[in-house]
Amino acid sequence: MARPREFDPEQALDRALSVFWAKGFEATSLDNLCEATGLGRSSLYAAFGDKRSLYMRALDRYENGAIGRISATVAGARSPRAGIAAFVERIIEDIVAGPGRRGCFIGNCAAELERTDRKTAMRVGQSLARVEATFRTALEQAKKEGEIARNADVDALARFLTAGIQGLRLVGKANPERAALQAIARVMLGCLDTPATVASRRR
Repeated sequence: MARPREFDPEQALDRALSVFWAKGFEATSLDNLCEATGLGRSSLYAAFGDKRSLYMRALDRYENGAIGRISATVAGARSPRAGIAAFVERIIEDIVAGPGRRGCFIGNCAAELERTDRKTAMRVGQSLARVEATFRTALEQAKKEGEIARNADVDALARFLTAGIQGLRLVGKANPERAALQAIARVMLGCLDTPATVASRRR
């Protein structure tokens, strides 16, 4: 009979993600990962494979969490446009109140490994495409509800929001001041507005 695992794989993955996010792939050692997860090397390999495999699992977990947060925030808001705005504000709160100036894990991964690891670069592209698709779904609903212009290019807007979030995270690494980040966010979200939606919010 196989011996049952004596650790929580999800918790171990979260801890590994935190290490990779703080240090990057290259600077993270197996000793760092073993210390963070509480696992020995053999147990770490048995559960997650080699360091790169664990890194990809961490990227998957971060990506799924990000997409889940976007979807949940939009679904819980009074409208799709309000949900997108609430998510952007949540990102700002994460930057201002979060641990350290870590930036976006997906963006960090792209910056570190894009030129040296083609497979990882492709995987990062897939992650960003999923985030973009989640924004696109919200924008399509916003268009149906008249919150953005009928002729709005939702594909371009979804790409713009995805890039904008990356930009907020990057700026936040150097200058995590709420007022500065909110000023950027107002410009981002202003690109979604029609004259009618601006007027309705001013009433």
